[in-house]
Amino acid sequence: MNKDLTVGKPSTVLWKFCIPLLGSVVFQQLYNIADSLVAGRYVGEDALAAVGNSYEITLIYLAFAFGCNMGCSVTVSQFFGAKNYRDMKTAVYTTFIFTAILCGVLMLVGFIFGGELLKLINTPTDIFDDSKLYLDIYTGGLFFLFFYNIATGIFSALGDSKTPFIFLAISSVANVAVDILFVKEFNMDVAGVAWATFICQGVSCVASVIVVLRRLKNIDHNSLGKSEKVPAFSKEILKKFLRIAIPSTLQQSFVSVGNIIIQGIINSFGSAVIAGYSAAIKLNNMVITTFSALGNGMSNFTAQNIGGGKPERIKEGHSAGLRLALLVYVPIVLVYMFFADTLVNLFMDGEQSKALIVGVEFLHIVAPFYIIIATKIISDGVLRGVGAMNQFMIATFSDLILRVGLAFLLSAKWEETGIWLAWPVGWIIGTLVSVVFYISIKKKIETKQEIV
Repeated sequence: MNKDLTVGKPSTVLWKFCIPLLGSVVFQQLYNIADSLVAGRYVGEDALAAVGNSYEITLIYLAFAFGCNMGCSVTVSQFFGAKNYRDMKTAVYTTFIFTAILCGVLMLVGFIFGGELLKLINTPTDIFDDSKLYLDIYTGGLFFLFFYNIATGIFSALGDSKTPFIFLAISSVANVAVDILFVKEFNMDVAGVAWATFICQGVSCVASVIVVLRRLKNIDHNSLGKSEKVPAFSKEILKKFLRIAIPSTLQQSFVSVGNIIIQGIINSFGSAVIAGYSAAIKLNNMVITTFSALGNGMSNFTAQNIGGGKPERIKEGHSAGLRLALLVYVPIVLVYMFFADTLVNLFMDGEQSKALIVGVEFLHIVAPFYIIIATKIISDGVLRGVGAMNQFMIATFSDLILRVGLAFLLSAKWEETGIWLAWPVGWIIGTLVSVVFYISIKKKIETKQEIV
């Protein structure tokens, strides 16, 4: 059901909207880690390393998908908050057209240059073929990846966080089952986990797009009248979409490029370190994605209230988001500090290997600082929702540049441990910058100045 986020107590409205998003993250991460978990448990350490190695390149695709998601979500949120349903529908159709073209280009580039990218990050020869196979199959499913992300962005823009949760829950459980079936029963190895993702993601994409189109059709009948045609494309709305999508894509892309550079450094330490990092980074990304869901919810809340002419509600929403992030942080950091070996070992064959030691060390170093990055992500959500994308990108790049630079410097002295130490430093600096920008925006809201 569609939900107007501009009415009701801001903290209550935001929490009700965000809690299903947190549930979605659990299943989204189950979806993401299933490939690595099944590969590590049923094929071996090299398969885990191959999937993890390709994962860093797939993050580039995810960056573009995320940019389209946020561009569409914020734009549709603002139109929905303003009750401008005609332009809201045009924004959806414009996004679909643009995304289809973008997917075609990315797939072509991925098939042609995927092997070169794997060479660029120093992929070891013993896992190169499996890495390339996984990457090619993943690239073939980009249309499913992108249009599913667009659909979830539209649901969120309409204040509906429950429908994406249902789709993810079903798709994620199915993905695990198909992973195991293809790998254990059909002996498809790395190809099995890739095809399982392709199939399950495809089904969830088609279903979610169908529901979105039906939802839009109902809005058309109820609000516009059956006789009025809605434009399928608008250059002005595309510009509005790109104003959010391009910085969001660049932000995620540069983060992905930074991660690829870091992956290249890690690869120089051998397959065991790659496997340990692959397991730990999946667990780490589960946490970051959890907080990102709150940040995305904050963006939708902010955008709807900006569109609805109620920017004064944003301050209370931001405080509510931070309180919710703290509630999420406490159990996660306790589990990661005291049960890291058990979690990392889920990806292993049970032996006390070098990979297990590496994964546990990574989590022990970064986990205490999750509340710092959570604060940044919540504040970034406000910046994105009001359209302050320059400030948003500056905060992100300060974190990224420090992490990559320090990974180079510290690894020379402390090897892989030095790379892990770069994470907290980058997070702290990036958070300080983001909070300063948020405070500036809050003051403009309080004094009724132009926000952007």
